[in-house]
Amino acid sequence: MEFYTNALAQVLTFGPLTAMIGATLLGVFIGALPGLNPVMAIALLLPLTYSMDPLVALAMVAGIYNGSMYGGAIPAILLRIPGTPASIATTFDGFPMADKGEAAKALKIACWSSAVGGIASAIALMTVGPLLARVTLYFGPAEYFWIAIFGMASVGVMVGSDPVKGIMAAVLGLLIGTMGIDNLSGQARFTFGQTWLLGGLDLIVVLVGLYALPPVLQLAEKADLKGLSAAQLKLTDVPFKLGERRALIPTWLRSSGIGIGVGILPGAGGNIAAFLSYNAAKNASDDPSSFGKGNPQGVAAAECGNNADNAASMIPALALGIPGNVVAALVLSALTIHGLQPGPQLFHQNPVLVGGFMMEMLLTSVLIFALGGAVATRVFAQFQRLPGVLLVPSILILMCVGVYVINGRPVDLWVMLAAGLVGYFLEKVNVPLAPIILGMILGPMAEQSVRRALLISRGDATDLLTRPISAALAIATLLVIVWPIAKAMRRRRDAREA
Repeated sequence: MEFYTNALAQVLTFGPLTAMIGATLLGVFIGALPGLNPVMAIALLLPLTYSMDPLVALAMVAGIYNGSMYGGAIPAILLRIPGTPASIATTFDGFPMADKGEAAKALKIACWSSAVGGIASAIALMTVGPLLARVTLYFGPAEYFWIAIFGMASVGVMVGSDPVKGIMAAVLGLLIGTMGIDNLSGQARFTFGQTWLLGGLDLIVVLVGLYALPPVLQLAEKADLKGLSAAQLKLTDVPFKLGERRALIPTWLRSSGIGIGVGILPGAGGNIAAFLSYNAAKNASDDPSSFGKGNPQGVAAAECGNNADNAASMIPALALGIPGNVVAALVLSALTIHGLQPGPQLFHQNPVLVGGFMMEMLLTSVLIFALGGAVATRVFAQFQRLPGVLLVPSILILMCVGVYVINGRPVDLWVMLAAGLVGYFLEKVNVPLAPIILGMILGPMAEQSVRRALLISRGDATDLLTRPISAALAIATLLVIVWPIAKAMRRRRDAREA
């Protein structure tokens, strides 16, 4: 306890406290702007931290990370444009709630859920982090292969009304994910002689095009000259009653557990945690058909899940020196910049710094209750009141600027346009877009993991199923595919009997 008491005393000094407040606000703005993301912001911040105190630098990292993960829910709810990849699942029910005039309630649910998930994740990091970090030592290439397959199967089957279309979308994402240089063989694949494709298609560019452009085109089709009124948005004094919060507690607990578990696994990420949490909430619901139509449980599950990944992803990073995601890798870079060596010895050599960073992850999550809700409700929600004819060019400008600054390449604008047109026509035929993005994320992970596993076993494919954890994940994947089919058959049988 003295460990955290000393760390808290250092964190609550003027420098770190100011950095946390300012960075959390900045993170909310970054997450709310399509095309910008915490990875980009933290990467740009790192060179500026050379002359800073380490606790101040890490406070800024924690604030931007937690703030932006919540901020991504703002455009996801109001405009159906995910501000970050992890907020894709938030669009499923968040935007339908806004479309029904419940934008403020959706934003409040997202705010509370983000804070709850972040707090739970920080507590896990502070209390059982070293113990949980040991679990990752038992994961090899075979286990990571099944994690990737499990994630794609979950989303492909459960997102949308037609599992076949969902799986087709996931396969399309897999194909896109194979573009570029193969990391194991060094061969160029599907580059068509274009050097800019050697690194593959940028995930953020495709994400912005696939998810941001279709709703903009649909908004342009409406030719809205008036916009929504304040009464339609219902942003003033929308109650979020104690009973409603109590009803979300099971979802928060379930999603926090999933997010923490996913965060501990290096290479997974908040997007996977959000999808798995959303699917778990849908499976546990008495009315799964209401998901995707404005169910508050869907917003709560997605936001709590993706924020519960934040601090948990730091567990293997701080304890083992293995980053749980890209942001965790940047945190390791920040520690290295200040002459610190990540790993087990870090806890003994710099206990105040490690404990201080853990406290900063906790306190910036708490700040979301106040800063996130106020900014979201009083500022960003007002974008919905702009007439569509003004909103369309404004969003397009933000998209183009955000996409261009990622790599500074004009060709990315054409990639964004192509992805947007593909997404627009796929939505016309009711093909879900989420499996495409997840296929791009998990496809390379699955491919590289299975190839490494086969190299280690000298071509013996049975090794993918003989390891206990691999076998458990394979069974879970099978259940994810079979369970929705069994439920559908049971509902048909009950309907016939009725």
